[in-house]
Amino acid sequence: MNTPLAHGRFQRVTHWLMAACLGVMAVAVFINVVLRYGFGSGIAASEELSRLLFVWMVFIGATAAYPAGEHMAFTSLVGMLKNRPAALAWMTVLIRLLVLLACVLVAWGAWQQVVVGMDSTSVVLGYPAALLPLPAFLSCAVIGVMALIELVRRDPLVLDHGAEVE
Repeated sequence: MNTPLAHGRFQRVTHWLMAACLGVMAVAVFINVVLRYGFGSGIAASEELSRLLFVWMVFIGATAAYPAGEHMAFTSLVGMLKNRPAALAWMTVLIRLLVLLACVLVAWGAWQQVVVGMDSTSVVLGYPAALLPLPAFLSCAVIGVMALIELVRRDPLVLDHGAEVE
């Protein structure tokens, strides 16, 4: 993100979207449980809707976690390079390139699944099956752009995570 303001806005929007997904999932599942156990019937669409929203919520969360430095990081090796700025700079470039490579590979596979899913629909709700792999593609595209911007701007790695466990 270019500025702390843009970063804060991005975090607020992604957190709101995740909360909306979780809220709709909770209500749908709760109503379905009450109907099944209380009245002997249920809403078939509840499971399908919950699955779709869960997938979207996970990838929105993964996208939001990247600029906040909340993805799993093995900083022991990089931390040992703090006193060697040249080695740390090369390690930073390598890590960003590996992130970009992973994003390209996952996005490529997700896009292939999106294309396959264009011709089919979900069983109950009838939404295009392409909506299930689409968040993986979008997440990788956004994370890849953020990593590319960090690479071009030569942003340093953040090694002092607040909740770090090694």
